[in-house]
Amino acid sequence: MSWPIRVQENSYQVCLGCGIKRLFDEQVFRSYGPYGYDINRLIAWNRARHVKHQREAEEKLHRPAS
Repeated sequence: MSWPIRVQENSYQVCLGCGIKRLFDEQVFRSYGPYGYDINRLIAWNRARHVKHQREAEEKLHRPAS
């Protein structure tokens, strides 16, 4: 895999053999998520995951007491 590359506020790595990509977390210096050839699709997956986690956190905060 290549060194991390930064695009659209995201980092990713590229396999030097086949060109497949994977997102990269610079904070923990580790790749994550699915592999794919389309970086825009991987970024969209990451944004959707982030939105889902935000909604779940908000639901926990606003959940009525039973």
